[in-house]
Amino acid sequence: MSAIVPPAAPSLESLGLSRERPLVIVDVDEVLGLFMKGFGGFLAERGLEFRIDRFALFQNIYRPGAVEHLDLESGKQLFDEFFRTHCAEIEPAPGAVEALKRLNRRAEILILSNAPPQAEQLRGQWLRRHGLPHPLILNSGPKGPITAALTTQTPQRTAFVDDLLPNLDSVAEHAPTTATFQHVADERLRPLAPLAPERHPRIDDWAELAAAIEAAVHAPPTAVGRR
Repeated sequence: MSAIVPPAAPSLESLGLSRERPLVIVDVDEVLGLFMKGFGGFLAERGLEFRIDRFALFQNIYRPGAVEHLDLESGKQLFDEFFRTHCAEIEPAPGAVEALKRLNRRAEILILSNAPPQAEQLRGQWLRRHGLPHPLILNSGPKGPITAALTTQTPQRTAFVDDLLPNLDSVAEHAPTTATFQHVADERLRPLAPLAPERHPRIDDWAELAAAIEAAVHAPPTAVGRR
């Protein structure tokens, strides 16, 4: 089951989600799946180098031996081709599948991915193939507005997981009662990724992250001052 958003969020019922359990919203690339590793392999097949020496995407694509990165328009075309043809081939992040299955025992799971529309079918197939048949929403831009439109539909506690600080800050602004967590799956990216642990706990181990999410969405109201 999947939907492409904005402007309005689908109802939780239309996504097959219950309002009787907490809601956990999770990103895909560099959270559930190893996007950078998969995209790097895709580029290598095309004779290009993917040098992870900064927290960036298109600026890390080079022709062999080049000093300057590939132009941004060419990078965007490669990105779109990857999502159109290869995004179902990425590997799951270590521990992610087991962690989501653990969380799903007591909470609803929704996948919120900033991917191009052409990725919808392959991304849904990827989730199902790895035992994660959760509703998928493809978003564009900051994730705060869509997260707010989803979380306001439930009286239960909610949590949000992403690798990108701007998305986490956007959710904190638009859905301030939602617990936010940062996770960066690729070990090469971890020292490069901007973080703000005072606002969004950074937990790169999925077993530890699942435990922290469970504590946030199942804690007594007086313990955390939420809903």
